[in-house]
Amino acid sequence: MHKPLSIHPFPKAILHVDGDSFFVSCEIAKNPSLRGRPVITGAERGIASAMSPEAKRAGITRGMKISEARHVCPTVVILPSDYETYSLVSLRMFAIVRRFTPLVEEYSIDECFADLTGLRRPLGRSYEEIGRAIQADLRSELGMSFSVGIGPTKVLAKTGSNWKKPNGFTMIPGNRAHEFLAELPVGKIWGIGPQTSAFLTGRGITTALDLARLDEASVRRMLSKPFQEIWLELRGISALPFSASAKPAQSISKTKTFTPPSTSRARVFAELSKNVENACIKARRHGLGARRVVVFLKQQDFRTRGLECDLSQATNAASEILAILAERFDALFVPGTPYRATGIVLGGLSDAAHIQPDLFGAALRADAWREVNEGIDALDRRFGKHTVALASSMPALSRAPHASRENGKVSARAEESGRFRGETARKRVGLPSLGEVG
Repeated sequence: MHKPLSIHPFPKAILHVDGDSFFVSCEIAKNPSLRGRPVITGAERGIASAMSPEAKRAGITRGMKISEARHVCPTVVILPSDYETYSLVSLRMFAIVRRFTPLVEEYSIDECFADLTGLRRPLGRSYEEIGRAIQADLRSELGMSFSVGIGPTKVLAKTGSNWKKPNGFTMIPGNRAHEFLAELPVGKIWGIGPQTSAFLTGRGITTALDLARLDEASVRRMLSKPFQEIWLELRGISALPFSASAKPAQSISKTKTFTPPSTSRARVFAELSKNVENACIKARRHGLGARRVVVFLKQQDFRTRGLECDLSQATNAASEILAILAERFDALFVPGTPYRATGIVLGGLSDAAHIQPDLFGAALRADAWREVNEGIDALDRRFGKHTVALASSMPALSRAPHASRENGKVSARAEESGRFRGETARKRVGLPSLGEVG
């Protein structure tokens, strides 16, 4: 019998919602005839990216090749990923939670935290009743299951949502936290990775309760600030910030996998060029310019090579960034090596409207490019993305990223036949109501 940690049951009441097999669940909600069958998404990439519980039980794992998945489970249903639908369902999920509290932090596409503190009297329900009502509304309106945890901190709430899956509901009041933490391996604590887990385990700290029971001096001596905050959260003390508002963009990234893998320098640079254009389009849409650029190439064996460079002026012009990358590309590209993906991250973002004058004409060039890009963006809005594109991107734009894969498919939402009434390729509407889970 473990001694309690002397925590008030609910100094705060934090709820964590986690979608169960979210991407596949969205597909099943759209097509209920798939319920109970082994289903995976990722046909367009040639690997399993999400699996239904039935597919997992059959032995299919994330990243498994489609051909291997068919061998492991001949009855598997293989679908292309439909990220637009997943994003729409995600927005509806957050909207449902916000009916109960405006304090919702969107953690990922299928996860969020909600602060329920003080809502028992206004809503006339206990915290458990509020949490179960949220879970029931999500299930009935979206046609899929969600696991829910409630605790006095974010770490304890997330521990609760992971406790029982799928469709689990777990309350972890502070005065019972020790019961759950005693059974939670230290490596399963949210925010603790393999290296920190190995470090703690090597010092006899094998469970979350072992970590929570450490004295403050030992924690400060052994662990850095992020892990000190986790220690406080395990002890029922809120230490992680709760953000219920949209965070300003810290970076913009674009990554794309293409098939078949290519050893062609021109093809790989074209794929990178397309990503640079896409990232700059997004930066311009938000009125941002980048002072730092990180690019990488991913090889067929998933190893990556990357480089980082700082810019003299904030920019959102793809041509300026590509001119710099073209000079350094040969230091990144290895001839004869098959590549499967490229990516770019724009960092050091700032308001693009405030470019400082300089002695070498960079600001004047930026003004000229701004006028060009405004014209390009206007054409794209009218006729579709990449109506006007750089010549360096054309080899990538002239073919679909997975066009040559035999089992390559696009989602129904990407096909004209899959659009709702009034939609075009560029203008989409929200999903209609999804069916209730049977």
